[in-house]
Formats: sequence, structure tokens, C-alpha cells
Amino acid sequence: MVYEERPARLDGAVLWTRTAPAPVVSAALVVPDGCMDLIWADGRLLVAGADTRAHRSTEAVARYAGLRFAPGDAPRILGVPAAELRDRRVDPADLWGDGTARRLAERIGTAPDPAAALEAYALRRAARTGPADPLTRAVAARLGAGRPVGETAEALGLGARRLHRLSLDAFGYGPKTLARVLRLQRALELVRTGLPLTEVAARAGYADQAHLTRDTRALAGTTPGAYARVSAEVSANSEIP
Repeated sequence: MVYEERPARLDGAVLWTRTAPAPVVSAALVVPDGCMDLIWADGRLLVAGADTRAHRSTEAVARYAGLRFAPGDAPRILGVPAAELRDRRVDPADLWGDGTARRLAERIGTAPDPAAALEAYALRRAARTGPADPLTRAVAARLGAGRPVGETAEALGLGARRLHRLSLDAFGYGPKTLARVLRLQRALELVRTGLPLTEVAARAGYADQAHLTRDTRALAGTTPGAYARVSAEVSANSEIP
């Protein structure tokens, strides 16, 4: 089983693939990251909304290809507010109609590189919808860097209510949840480097290691130590959670 990622030509997006010799249920835990994905799985298309809790696939699939949008970017390209897809995996036919979804799935399924075909589709959509909202990008950047929600709203000239509405539409949840999710991602990236958990907690912005453990349990359904062990095991088999 092999998992690979590469930067997409769509700003901030990532193309990823996972292939196996035969259909298999992945052991990888999908942890909330503030992103939405357009996924092709053995001929079937789906849109994965932003998660507030860990997700584990229960379907046996041999070949995945996916486009992970930058946080806040998918709604303008896919044409649906992020909050409507929160914690959901949705058939694109429910968003765009059967004919459009079927034609897209066929085009991607017959392409030599399904991930590149997903990228091409997103680029065409992005060309029609225009550039990313700089305000949305600024919110994600500031919260991703660990800036407080109130400070972010003030720095960007947003009231609390407007920031909350913007966050629901762009990210699928409010700014406080987004800040927690992005802090968790900072922490897990450090965990994968092998740093001691006390140092991970300090660098990622947690009060202490116990705070890191509580938040990881709440959002990822596991502990930092268990995540580190599974991540090492999966990486050794060329699959990254």
C-alpha cells in the first residue's frame, strides 16, 4: 500500500494518491485539518467536508486519488457553503446533479492520472469563480499561526459575528473550532518529527502536555503517543495518515 502527496497547481492545494494491490480498508486515521477534499475512489467520486472529529474509512478501496483544497478554498470552487458538508462524505450528484457528476467521474476514471484530472477540473472551476478570497486566506493564516480569535478579528477589521459567519461558510465551523483544529495540526506535525510531547505542547500553543492530550483525544480520537506510534508504523509501510 503506497500513499503519495504532491503540490497541486491550484494555490495551496495538495494532490494525493493511495494505491494497493487489491481493495483494502485503510488503517489510516483521517484527523481534522480544516480542509475539504474532492476524492475519486475506484471510480466513485465524493466530496469530503471539513471534519470536527476523526474519520476512518470503512470501505475497501484499491485506488484513491484526491485533491485537498487549502482551508476555506473549496466552497468557492465546489459551489456549496462548507457548513453544509461538515463531517460528511457527499456524492457530487447531490451537489451538481446526476449528469454532471457522472460525466466528471467518467472523465477522471479514464484519465491516465486521476489525480491530475481532479486538478484540471478544479483549475477550470477556479478560472470561472475567480481568485481566492484574501480575507478568508488571512483568517486561516493568522489562526494557523496560533493568533487568538479576538486578535484575528480586530486585525482584519471584522466583528465577531462577521468572522463567525465567514468561518462557517468558508471552513465549515466557527473560528474557535478552526483555531483548535489548526493547532492540533501544528502539534501532530511536530509529533511526527519525534519531539518529546512536552516540547510539542509548548511549541504548538497548548498550556501543557495534559492539555495537548485532552485536545487530541477530543478531536482525533486518540492520544499523541498513540498517534506517534501508528504514524511511524504506517509510514514504514509507505502510507501516511
